[in-house]
Amino acid sequence: MVVKRAADSADSPILEEAGESGSEQKPKPLVKYGELVILGYNGYLPAGERGRRRSKFVLYRRQTPNGVRRSKHYVVKTPHSSKAILDASQHSISYTLSRNQAVIVEYTEDPDTDMFQIGRSSESPIDFVVMDTVAGDKTGDTKVQQSTISRFACRILSDRNDVNNCRIYAAGFDSSRNIFLGEKATKWTENHEIDGLTTNGVLMMHPRGDFCGGQATCGPWRETSVGGAVFSLRESRSAQQKGLPCQAESNVLKDGTMIDLCGATLLWRSAEGLNNSPTKRDLEALVDELNAGRPQCPVGLNTLVIPRKVSPQQDLNQPYVYLHCGHVQGEHSWGQEGSETGVRRCPMCLTDGPVVRVCMGIEPAFYVDVAPPTYAFNPCGHMASERTVNPVHSGPRPCPMCLTDGPVVRVCMGIEPAFYVDVAPPTYAFNPCGHMASERTVK
Repeated sequence: MVVKRAADSADSPILEEAGESGSEQKPKPLVKYGELVILGYNGYLPAGERGRRRSKFVLYRRQTPNGVRRSKHYVVKTPHSSKAILDASQHSISYTLSRNQAVIVEYTEDPDTDMFQIGRSSESPIDFVVMDTVAGDKTGDTKVQQSTISRFACRILSDRNDVNNCRIYAAGFDSSRNIFLGEKATKWTENHEIDGLTTNGVLMMHPRGDFCGGQATCGPWRETSVGGAVFSLRESRSAQQKGLPCQAESNVLKDGTMIDLCGATLLWRSAEGLNNSPTKRDLEALVDELNAGRPQCPVGLNTLVIPRKVSPQQDLNQPYVYLHCGHVQGEHSWGQEGSETGVRRCPMCLTDGPVVRVCMGIEPAFYVDVAPPTYAFNPCGHMASERTVNPVHSGPRPCPMCLTDGPVVRVCMGIEPAFYVDVAPPTYAFNPCGHMASERTVK
């Protein structure tokens, strides 16, 4: 409904139904480029999502383009007093060569791109504030003494005419729209253009193959420069010598590209990839379906409920998984080999091993399909689908929900609905595997 005022009276509004006036139009749907998701969080920050400090950032096409492109460069003797540096409306990058010499690269507005900046700073130019991620910290209480993430770590330029063309560059512009590379920073000149690397670098890893479907393999880690060139890794993270140029590779983000900011790792999910991935509602439906099967603890005979979030409070219905065998049970005191080691003996198969709480991995960006969560990461207990955890991959791998390193284990709850003939309680178990089902089902 639109409110109009009569020409002869400023006090009597005229109500007009929306759609009767040609000026009223439906808002256009937002065009999504993709999402940046921080590895180590299960869909939310432990301390809560606040403003630009979140577990993930969605990149939409801006109403007004704010991208920039390289314009011209020149040498100055006093960079901090040069016109481009002092002009707060001018984007520029200063490459310091010596105390009395620097190369200034000016950037001009680009109407065809949108720019998004990521870093540790809370200043307004940063769109996505990223702090150091501590592996296994589910409460957010662990503090990092000295962050290794740059205040203005990197920037992404997205093509407004092609949502699949999003490029990543090292370093971001500060509040004065400047980037400063000091005298000790790695820099070089090629084809009459200067480029450089940031202190700890911005690393990226493109997947080989399609991320959706779980068929992709990990590609090699590369480093991107301030100008967007791609190089192999340096000998050490902050070494002065740059790696070898990778001419056949680009800084264009692919669905599943990982970005290492030296303290936090981001996962890029393209808009197309997200359309083929499960939503949060899909994952919650999987949890509801598992809980609808009423899995039961074989010791306490109580019904287990798989949670969507880890709770510090003790819950009688909280399921636990034996990490060596994968059997899921409730909390009980049977089979404790010693309170000091935390090792217990599984009553289903008599395998000794540690026990942890089971929790559903609920961040949809980490999933590659909508299959049931039949695997759990060891030792954290986060559950996900088989292709998401990729059990074929040998050796430890970090859980994307908490970054805890370890192998994976197949969970056994005996709740495949296709095998059941009724909805009676699972009062029988098969010998020797221990899978439980109803009386009529086992008969």
